[in-house]
Amino acid sequence: MSWRKSWAKNWHEVKYCSSACRARGVRPFDMELQASILALLKAQPRGIGVSSDAAALGNCEGDPHFVESIRRAARRLVAAGDVEIIQGGRVVDPSTAKGTFVIRLAR
Repeated sequence: MSWRKSWAKNWHEVKYCSSACRARGVRPFDMELQASILALLKAQPRGIGVSSDAAALGNCEGDPHFVESIRRAARRLVAAGDVEIIQGGRVVDPSTAKGTFVIRLAR
């Protein structure tokens, strides 16, 4: 979710970036994906690549947008303080991370 000037006055109340996100909500599948990411990170503390380790997180063949689902789950875990998003060896803001990135447990 990227910053919008119109949210400046009520940023603490913003939960969704768009009406599509609001309508979709967080499904049980999304919660299971978050749990899978945390479990995989406990087994691989070095971190996991979003695209390279997608198959280890579940059946990605049934969902053509599986990598984006992983990215959304990672953003929720960052917001909860459980993980960090790494690009180029540095922790980055998940709303501005573009391309591939690594998810690791928060330090």
